[in-house]
Amino acid sequence: MARNDKFEFRGINHIALVCSDMARTVRFYRDVLGMPLVKTIELPGGAGQHFFFDIGNDDCLAFFWFVNAQPAQPGVSNAPDLPDRGDIASAHASMNHLAFDVPLERFEEYRQRLIDAGVEVSMILDHDDSEYQVAAEFHPGVFVRSFYFRDPDGVLLEFAAWTRPMGRPDDVEVDPVDADGNHVGV
Repeated sequence: MARNDKFEFRGINHIALVCSDMARTVRFYRDVLGMPLVKTIELPGGAGQHFFFDIGNDDCLAFFWFVNAQPAQPGVSNAPDLPDRGDIASAHASMNHLAFDVPLERFEEYRQRLIDAGVEVSMILDHDDSEYQVAAEFHPGVFVRSFYFRDPDGVLLEFAAWTRPMGRPDDVEVDPVDADGNHVGV
């Protein structure tokens, strides 16, 4: 298993997103996804609100609602489509999507629960190391199963289930590219 010798990270404390309607956000994350609402804050001077949902392992997903926030700009601030339907590219420094780790043995059940709740979901994507990185069917080379959906503000969400431990030598074979698209060894 890969080890960090510089800092002791214990997971995600919280990720903060911005919503356009806090009440609708609470209904989706608490009532549809079942995340407990664990902290609510009224921002000073009537600037908005900041709410926190427990996503497991003492990690939180937080939302700001700002009185003066600008509307989402798909393709800039967030991914414009679901991966099985179109382009998912978003701008530099944007959050493309948020993936929740779910148990593999309950993966398909969870997908059906969202469908039953009226949430539009993508097809199941079995990610592997093939040319297009998605297998036509599940096989031993699949390292993660996932499907995607959106929250009420269009944030791209994913339920992902690891099928094996990551970090094997053959998992880290691609050199990163620089801003010009040149592969650079690091």
